[in-house]
Amino acid sequence: MAEILDGLKVSKEIKQEIKAEVEKIVAGKRRAPHLVAILVGNNGASKAYVNAKVKDCEEVGFQSSLVKFPSTVSESELLEKIDELNKSKAVDGFIVQLPLPDQIDQEKIINAIDPRKDVDGFHPENFGKMALEMETFLPATPFGILTLLERYNIETKGKDCVIIGRSKIVGRPMSILMGRKDFPGNSTVTLTHSYTKDIEEYTKKADIVITALGDPHFLKGDMIKEGAVIVDVGITRVDNDSPKGYYLAGDVDFDSCAAKASWITPVPGGVGPMTRAMLMKNTIIAYKTSVYND
Repeated sequence: MAEILDGLKVSKEIKQEIKAEVEKIVAGKRRAPHLVAILVGNNGASKAYVNAKVKDCEEVGFQSSLVKFPSTVSESELLEKIDELNKSKAVDGFIVQLPLPDQIDQEKIINAIDPRKDVDGFHPENFGKMALEMETFLPATPFGILTLLERYNIETKGKDCVIIGRSKIVGRPMSILMGRKDFPGNSTVTLTHSYTKDIEEYTKKADIVITALGDPHFLKGDMIKEGAVIVDVGITRVDNDSPKGYYLAGDVDFDSCAAKASWITPVPGGVGPMTRAMLMKNTIIAYKTSVYND
């Protein structure tokens, strides 16, 4: 039976470490790091996620601000706010919660963010630096997965790693990071996606499988080899007859995979809390390296 890669436990440890660092900063008569979140519209999942980020800021001692716009906001209005945040000496990092309404060019918004304040790690400059193994902000979810593997001392060097899903937020950066010359890294990486034929032929040979597909229970126990490490990034609401009316499911069929795997992340409580913790980590990195923080 697999052991659990407990993202909830590790994320709490990381937030405690950040909190201790912030307490030292404030004790030295300096302002606390400041994270701003921009929320457009009333998407329930986005609101819940942003509210959780605000709560995380409170836990670690950051100053946080939430900027809300209606779903009808124009692209120019949003760009104006981003320009204001870019120039503000009181703001260390900010995020624009995705997805955005159809009238707004998402790429234009991401490109408008000052790379030095891009704590989501989505700006092309930061993505390029990551690919070149230069110091930069890593996207929060891949950063969280790397940190989880590191804290549990999961061997990655020389291992066969299969990534399922090629999104710019998780799959693609994860494939780059697992192949980098570092720990975690130095893996032989295969990036699979919706057009990959017979995915199980790849997953059955993999020492590590990282799935970010958004397809509940996709990865079954008969698709992995004995002793594999399974990281489940997927999280989907599945309707049922419970009082809530739904449950949260990952991409992994947990019971069948846990019976064969050596390590596995749960859903919830695995990658999700790590993503939020690494956003806090990126923010304090931004604070410490900011050209404005004299």
